[in-house]
Amino acid sequence: MSTYAAPLHDMLFAMKEVGGLDAIAAQPGREDLSADLVEAILEEAAKFAAGQVDPINAPGDKVGARWHVGHTVTAAPGYGPVYQAFCETGWHAMPARTELGGQGLPTLVSTAVAEMWKSCSLAFSLCQMLTQGAVEAIAHHASEEIKATYLPKMVAGTWTGTMNLTEPQAGSDLAAVRSKAVPEGDHYRVSGTKIFITWGEHDLAENIIHLVLARLPDAPEGVKGISLFLCPKFLVNADGSLGARNDLACTSIEHKLGIHGSPTAVMSFGDGPGAIGYLIGQPHQGLACMFTMMNHARLNVGLEGLGVSERAYQHARAYALERVQGRTLVAGSRSIIGHPDVRRMLMDMKARVEAMRALAYYTAGQLDRAASHEDASVRAPCQSRVELLTPVVKGWCTEQAQRVTWLGVQVHGGMGFIEETGAALYLRDARITTIYEGTTGIQANDLVGRKLCREGGHTLDALLAELRTDATRMVAEGRASGTDDLGHSLLQGVQALDGATRHLLATYAAQPAAVHAGAVPFLLLTGHVVAGWLLVRLAEAAAAQLAAGAADADFLRAKLTTARHYMAHVLSECAGLQAVVQTGAETTLGLTDAQF
Repeated sequence: MSTYAAPLHDMLFAMKEVGGLDAIAAQPGREDLSADLVEAILEEAAKFAAGQVDPINAPGDKVGARWHVGHTVTAAPGYGPVYQAFCETGWHAMPARTELGGQGLPTLVSTAVAEMWKSCSLAFSLCQMLTQGAVEAIAHHASEEIKATYLPKMVAGTWTGTMNLTEPQAGSDLAAVRSKAVPEGDHYRVSGTKIFITWGEHDLAENIIHLVLARLPDAPEGVKGISLFLCPKFLVNADGSLGARNDLACTSIEHKLGIHGSPTAVMSFGDGPGAIGYLIGQPHQGLACMFTMMNHARLNVGLEGLGVSERAYQHARAYALERVQGRTLVAGSRSIIGHPDVRRMLMDMKARVEAMRALAYYTAGQLDRAASHEDASVRAPCQSRVELLTPVVKGWCTEQAQRVTWLGVQVHGGMGFIEETGAALYLRDARITTIYEGTTGIQANDLVGRKLCREGGHTLDALLAELRTDATRMVAEGRASGTDDLGHSLLQGVQALDGATRHLLATYAAQPAAVHAGAVPFLLLTGHVVAGWLLVRLAEAAAAQLAAGAADADFLRAKLTTARHYMAHVLSECAGLQAVVQTGAETTLGLTDAQF
């Protein structure tokens, strides 16, 4: 296995140039957030990621979590000591707000740190991700008593959290949830079965706090009748100590294609009198409460696509630089990186990874502005842009991860198909990212339905106007720096996205099925163009720094070449995606059920 090295230079460059780190640091209350502090945080995180998290990934994949008779689960080898160190050194608590025991750092900074955990072990990182999502849901919607009882230990990682939505008969259709909650004094008795519960049972923490969707006896049908309940594995006494085991159990864990180190549990609630649960938020408003956690998870799953792709790229690059085979055609290269097609694959991986990073960091920066900018007229459009881009970050980044990780196997050739080389691990781990927390199709339906057509396209129109302005300016100003070609390419992508957008807005009311038939191609088109815009901005910044005589000339020249590769090899797909959005529905919907 190759050794992980965090791409700190590229991360900091993206944080500053598209994430808006300097502007975020200038906000009131951020006086201590210097560039040196951010760099120091990233460097320390990189050491922990490379030194402790990365080494447990392959053994964890090979052995996996294990279920035992008695409904217990032991974590994969090495996970326990690393998780303890992860909590003791403050990394688990870092993303949380200061009033909850965290460091209160901008989302942009915690996003960059989380990328490293996901690069080094996607399975390990999921435990923190789900816990932090549960923390957000409790902090936004629970009573003060529940917050005081559960949040400090969850933030610290002493207790972990889960999200219990899916049921065997329901899948992604939450309207079909059948789990029940019956009032009993100051609590409820919850019963039902939940599946696909990430880190639903394990031995890393002393308690596991389950957030569970269930129906009250008087609940209306559909999603409007779902409530949210907190069900701890162990009940909590008045003094904060742990009491009796609650009536819930892990009846099995799934045997999966990837993320073997992360136990995916089947959870049974109420085999006896019913699991004691506490209502979070208002009755029948559970879905709105859960979406606080879901939106956190969707952005983080998009970040998983980036993280695992970065690691797959590093692994493939290391192999290509070492493996000697055949006569090379590129002067100065002795290993297979001297074969043009291997170089093509590595450039494709590199360009897509850097585009994913730019999109994820930009969205994180917008989230920071939406949360804490002093001007409400800035906060509102930033929040709208985050809502627009959330399904794109989730769907587009994870779809790119499929290509990047299978290219990683391809670079290895036949050795990539052999587990011992490690390339297949990233491919298998990445596969789930387009499925859980809402498939790419669900993200695309959200994008075209809620975020575009029902809103009349206002948020996307504002984004397109900004993209068009930047591209036009770059065409005019880029002649001096030699970057006008990037502006021309971006303009073509913007025109394709604009044309597809006009088509969907004009078609949605009369032909919703046709619109949704083109939803995934539209999501991919949106991701291609927005990420391309951000890569152009990075290239523009690199050109300016080169002109000013910056010392890191090799890095900056590589940014320009990578942006050009993306324009030629990725953004060039936009015209085809536009055509699919506008004309592809006829064949997609053309057969009867019996003709399939």
